[in-house]
Amino acid sequence: MPPADPSAEPDAAPDAGSTGVGRAGTGSNDAASAGAESAEVGSSGVEDTLDLKLTEELLALIAEERSAGTRRATVPGDLLGDPGAWPPAATPAGEFALLPVRLERDLSVISRWMNDPAVAAFWELAGPESVTADHIRPQLEGDGRSIPCLGVLDGTPMSYWEIYRADLDPLARHYPARPHDTGVHLLLGGVKNRGRGVGTTLLRAVADLVLDNLPRCGRVVAEPDLRNTPSVSAFLSAGFRFSAEVDLPDKRAALMIRDRTYRAQL
Repeated sequence: MPPADPSAEPDAAPDAGSTGVGRAGTGSNDAASAGAESAEVGSSGVEDTLDLKLTEELLALIAEERSAGTRRATVPGDLLGDPGAWPPAATPAGEFALLPVRLERDLSVISRWMNDPAVAAFWELAGPESVTADHIRPQLEGDGRSIPCLGVLDGTPMSYWEIYRADLDPLARHYPARPHDTGVHLLLGGVKNRGRGVGTTLLRAVADLVLDNLPRCGRVVAEPDLRNTPSVSAFLSAGFRFSAEVDLPDKRAALMIRDRTYRAQL
């Protein structure tokens, strides 16, 4: 679910002591979708034990996955295409790319992030790796309406994303959805990436990637928990507008929308 502050970067916001990630009450594919709040909260001052230590094997796998020869071509009719084939985005934080999740490679990392208490407070996926796997696998085995991805910044996996068709999601029952509305959920994986405006930067970059690569999508949407002020603030800073409060099955959410029409102005 969304992050935060319309005029100020989340790094200027007070430390809320938890990340802005959140589990949504809506569904992606056949399973409940994690309504990801952006992790736009300051660090807690404790040692970050969740930072990913990259092995040479993991770096090689990422390089292989990002190489043009191993990417799946976008097939006409695909609900979301292939985010792994989208060109990387140049951002103030570095070069950012989306890498579709492969459980055999990525599960342990994502599960570690889910067990960060600040993340678990919203995503509610703490526990053994099987808990995270049970959330991700239905998306991987579904019809392509939700695609779980790693966010890779300058070659380092540091965030988890879900790109999903909001108009085909249970969320559409709770707002006036339009055809091809595309939703985003976000989790920032390490304390060092929180509270510095990184979430805002990447939210803007991912929204632009969606709009650039899905020409029929007119709006990017998100539904952070209203209690997650830093997350809502980060979405506002990233060019999303607050549209409405919506009652979802497990939370009251802020419906955030980034319109293609106004992307140059916001």
